[in-house]
Amino acid sequence: MRLFLLWLLFFLACHAVPLPGYAQPAPKPAAAATDLQVTLELGATAFPVTEYFTISFRLQGGRLERYSAFPDLEGFKKSGKSSTTTTRIVEGRTTTELIITQRYAAYEEGEFVVKPFTMTVNGQTVRSAGATLAVGPAPVAATPGTPPVGGGLQGLGLLDQLFGKPKPQEYVEPKDNAFLALVPDKTSVFVGEGVHVGLYFYLTPNDQGLLDFYNFAGQLPAILRQLRQRTAWEEPFDEQEILPETVTMGGRQFIRFRLYEAQFYPLNTEPLTFPAVALQMVKYRVAKKPAEGLDNRLEGYKTYYTAARRVQVKPLPPHPLRDQVPVGSYQLREAIDRTAFRTGQAFTYSFGVEGEGNLAALNAPAVRPRPGLEVYGPDVRQELTRQGGRVGGRKVFQYRFVGRNPGPVPLDSLLALVYFDPATGRYDTLHPELSPLLRGPVRGTAEFRARPDDPFYQKVLFDASSTMQPLDTYHDVRRYANYILAALLVVAAWGWWRGRR
Repeated sequence: MRLFLLWLLFFLACHAVPLPGYAQPAPKPAAAATDLQVTLELGATAFPVTEYFTISFRLQGGRLERYSAFPDLEGFKKSGKSSTTTTRIVEGRTTTELIITQRYAAYEEGEFVVKPFTMTVNGQTVRSAGATLAVGPAPVAATPGTPPVGGGLQGLGLLDQLFGKPKPQEYVEPKDNAFLALVPDKTSVFVGEGVHVGLYFYLTPNDQGLLDFYNFAGQLPAILRQLRQRTAWEEPFDEQEILPETVTMGGRQFIRFRLYEAQFYPLNTEPLTFPAVALQMVKYRVAKKPAEGLDNRLEGYKTYYTAARRVQVKPLPPHPLRDQVPVGSYQLREAIDRTAFRTGQAFTYSFGVEGEGNLAALNAPAVRPRPGLEVYGPDVRQELTRQGGRVGGRKVFQYRFVGRNPGPVPLDSLLALVYFDPATGRYDTLHPELSPLLRGPVRGTAEFRARPDDPFYQKVLFDASSTMQPLDTYHDVRRYANYILAALLVVAAWGWWRGRR
């Protein structure tokens, strides 16, 4: 009876004695959908004149609605933007992070000061302390060129209200060479293949004093409604600033404004049909006899139209999985924490797909069942980059395995992703090349360490004899401390009982 009481005391101590000096950690509340985090990031401060300086903002916990213009830097020219969207799905919870980066090209070598500045993203203001930039010489000899200068359209104030409206016959409307264009980069695509569509406004340098934008923000929603495609998945670009670019067409120099761009992925063989869309612009008439001190311009309006466009959609070649396979140009990037394990020990394997295509439609490869092998997951992370009229990125599927039988684990026969490559017009398959080996039984708690060079992996503790549920470090430490305290209580009780005798 005394021995039974001692063992009962030991059991109760192991499960009830709290760890001294530690409080039970409160459960972490789920992140609110409205928790918006915005940060500014500056690129490297020392770089050669042939490379870009960058300013980025990182948005977490919300969808991008609007943001203010990136600052103008003295001695630099804005040279395009890129956006990267990272989506993580872990244990059914989805988090999204958006990074928009503005590139700056230096006109010459030297030292430049970026003054402190602020930006507003979704109504939230963030501040940067600025930096001092050191622009060095080019690493290799190159013929210096003069960067193209595309000045923005400047609207001069009218003096009609002060001096009265001039007589109409004193003004003439000069001819302009501007035009509105909707440009798809392909005339035909396969089902699921991406086609880039851009809406641009072109004008010559001589037209800058004649034309200006009119209520573009008010006209854009109606234009976008006309460009929507009922039978295609759309990936719009996150550009909001309308900046001039200098381009050459047919031997002539034009200033181009990028008004809208998106990547469309057809869902069936129905052609993509883009109707003619209209854009109203301010166009000035000029005075026949310019008078000194007056604006000599009269504001008017002119509407420009695009030509209707049609993109043919071809069916995929015959294949048993034709209606299920993703379409794109992909490569496999796989990773594993180790290649040799013990039976019952957990290991993590990542099946990463990189390339250009509709990653949102790319589903996780199913794992073929295998006796003696337990599979958990996958957790999913997606990084989508839109830059230079192209959409691509990386989608990673992270699996956790526990093998019960010793021997090699044939991942190439367990996982496979069949896809159609529109560049070659053929089907292909991504197969794992790694082959982990399981040896002998393992006891107790198994620990695996993530690769330190990949931020996607984490260090996690798993109980090798359980069903792969992660262990909380607090409870793990508390459990062993309880064992020690229970043993001390048993020894103390035994001594007390011996003393009574």
